[in-house]
Amino acid sequence: MSTVQPIPTDTYKLGFIGAGKMAESIAKGVVKSGVLPASRIQTAHKGARRAAFESIGVSVAEHNNQVVENCDVVIFSVKPQVVKDAILQLKPLLSEKKLLVSVAAGIKLKDLQEWAGHDRFIRVMPNTPSAVGEGASVMSLGAGATQEDGDIIAKLFGAVGKVWKAEEKLFDAVTGLSGSGPAYIFLVIEALADGAVAAGLPRELALGLASQTVLGAASMATQTGKHPGQLKDDVTSPGGTTIAGVHELEKSGFRGILMNAVVAAAKRSRELSQN
Repeated sequence: MSTVQPIPTDTYKLGFIGAGKMAESIAKGVVKSGVLPASRIQTAHKGARRAAFESIGVSVAEHNNQVVENCDVVIFSVKPQVVKDAILQLKPLLSEKKLLVSVAAGIKLKDLQEWAGHDRFIRVMPNTPSAVGEGASVMSLGAGATQEDGDIIAKLFGAVGKVWKAEEKLFDAVTGLSGSGPAYIFLVIEALADGAVAAGLPRELALGLASQTVLGAASMATQTGKHPGQLKDDVTSPGGTTIAGVHELEKSGFRGILMNAVVAAAKRSRELSQN
């Protein structure tokens, strides 16, 4: 492979192909955190989505080819079923001087690289809490992407949460956990609130307490360095209320249900990526 021209970290421009919610979340996070000024970010849209980007100072072009021509780093933030056409339409402009990124679920690097005509590509699996700056993103570098390229993308996605690097073969499992996981937790919050309503709490109070309890527990798990099992033991007194509740969860196979959900979603991701 020929020597890759480095992306100028102090001056590079970031472009989004696709002006949906994920692109908006990343753009807002990048601007808010100071990683990039809005003047160095661009997307393209002809409809109502223009306003969401223009409101934070991001330039909105008429056509995707303008975005590619103007930008050094191009993130394909489109639905999986249209990413192939989007890349092929822009292929004449996608030189190896451009660092390309895809957030399309289930679309493998080998396909992305084939469509683009080069392998300076990075695949990222973000999740929906990126919209509130608490995303969990996992990235895998294509053969032509340099360590410096990876650092740039880690910094961009780090503006909307936490970022990990992993081999692409793990992405189906990543999808089953962090990609689909927010939905599992929303169900947990809803169920906790329903239980509290059944126990006599007003709905609004129940939902607020359930949401904050999940947020606080997750913060303890990430910030204390303690194993979740230890944190659970710390709050379960002998013969107390918590162990009575935990006993009910264990009788119902709570752990196994969550494990099965992750495995099922990972399996489905694998099936979809093979189609």
